[in-house]
Amino acid sequence: MVYLERDELVFRFPEVHEEAVLRVNFQRTLRIPDDNREYPLPAGLGRFPLKHVDDYAERAPGSWKGHGGVFLPMYQAEALWIAFESEEYRFAVKVAAGKVNAVTGEGWSQELKKGRQDYVVAPEQPWLDGFSVGKGVIRQFVAMPLGAGYTAEEQLTGAGEHGGLQICVYPMKAKVFERWRRPARVYSDVLACCSIPARAW
Repeated sequence: MVYLERDELVFRFPEVHEEAVLRVNFQRTLRIPDDNREYPLPAGLGRFPLKHVDDYAERAPGSWKGHGGVFLPMYQAEALWIAFESEEYRFAVKVAAGKVNAVTGEGWSQELKKGRQDYVVAPEQPWLDGFSVGKGVIRQFVAMPLGAGYTAEEQLTGAGEHGGLQICVYPMKAKVFERWRRPARVYSDVLACCSIPARAW
């Protein structure tokens, strides 16, 4: 189940495990120049507010009403990064913008695939800054008008059909989680070591 709580998306999987809870929020940040130079990670400037589309049905665009969900108000050219929070339960998180996978730059698929990793593992990776466009090279998530040719979707697919962000969350299997978090055994036995002179051959 997905809930909206205090400007966070909360993914709960009680049918899997009571601790299978992932919180996702969207952090306002400084825009980094897109000039192929290296910059330090920009600071988070606070969460964007999240609102239910259904609560604004009279004013929301018609295409939003059909799929529902949540939205966040952003100025054009404003940047964000996505934060993932979980106590210790692990999740595979797939993120796309305009149905273009942010990890691979390929088309969107909700399923987890074997082979090339197309998801992040939370909480080990606590955030996602934007699109991976090469090894160690990221392009920020930036608000741009759909249909003007600026979005990643339009640049990669040639069409501006979907827009927005898509997120799928998959919890670790409960049995695997329990095995993973089981504390290592501590042996109190003392090992005695002694040196034995080598025989002359």
